[in-house]
Amino acid sequence: MTSSETKRIAVLGAGANGASIGADLARAGLDVVLIDQWPAHVEAMRAHGARIEMPDETLTVPVRAHHLCDVCTFREPFDVVLLVTKAYDTRWSCQLIEPYLKPDGLVAGVQNGMTTDTIAEVVGPHRTMGCVIEISSMMFDPGVVQRHSPPPRSWFAVGAIDAAAKGREVEIAALLRHVGTVEIVDDIRAAKWMKLVSNATTLVTTAILGVPMLEAAAMPGMRELMLRSGQEALDAGALQGHRVLPIFGLTEDDVRQTNRLVEVLLDTLLAGFVLPHTKTTVLQDWMKGRHSEVDDLNGLVVAAHARHGGAAPVNAAVVDLARRIERGEIAPGPQNLALLKALAGEAASRPAAS
Repeated sequence: MTSSETKRIAVLGAGANGASIGADLARAGLDVVLIDQWPAHVEAMRAHGARIEMPDETLTVPVRAHHLCDVCTFREPFDVVLLVTKAYDTRWSCQLIEPYLKPDGLVAGVQNGMTTDTIAEVVGPHRTMGCVIEISSMMFDPGVVQRHSPPPRSWFAVGAIDAAAKGREVEIAALLRHVGTVEIVDDIRAAKWMKLVSNATTLVTTAILGVPMLEAAAMPGMRELMLRSGQEALDAGALQGHRVLPIFGLTEDDVRQTNRLVEVLLDTLLAGFVLPHTKTTVLQDWMKGRHSEVDDLNGLVVAAHARHGGAAPVNAAVVDLARRIERGEIAPGPQNLALLKALAGEAASRPAAS
């Protein structure tokens, strides 16, 4: 196995989070290329470097940036691919890069959603590493990232799903420690579902109101809805046999408070990882006219309950409104709070599907 200093690394998906990760690896002197599908962003990074604006400093980091169409020109295979795409782009992204992955290389899914098994289906479980990511960042201008959680306030968990990859978590952890705090976990699927619980509580739910996360959470009645959404996700994890694990740097003692675990996760996120003007990645997608990850987050919660004959009324309402927004029927905004409350209440009053 190659040392971190000599590994060939690709960051596939160099948006706000991917560019931040790639810039940190480049600053550390590692052999890293950034690949992204936004042409103007790639050209801006080529011309000026990746500009990372953080609360206490701004860095401009020279990086090697490539368009998706450049992948076919690569001559040397990669030891590690950090996949930082949207969850719904996982399969085709892995199919794109798999011919350029070494036989003993690794693809780490540094993403939201339950993408680890999809990666394994394409590159093989022995070359797959699951990862939980918590970085708060935004990007609206090509080449410019507003990173609200600098490395001391960014967090990752890494874990293998196959015996052949066990022990190699340290390789990915060594890279990501240039970006934030990293923990190695023995049940990455459970850890990723715990992150999904947090995401179901916050990402789409607050984006529907069209305002930053902290502002949305402070609106009357919103916090209760967010906690209900997260509890439905936590219950869905239990239905699927996922263990309750600490994330975000919490401890086993913290997560034993199961009667208020969702609230602990929410307060930890809001206090430690976001700023007053932080907009969720979902709201950023909608502001750019893009599809969101709602089906890979809240949609998974609804589907899990349905498979077990139950319902997830708040998550169902969130999915419904998110799809209306993406069809252009309604716009994100505070006016949707009343509609969200009404839909969640209506769904809760319906009998569960048999």
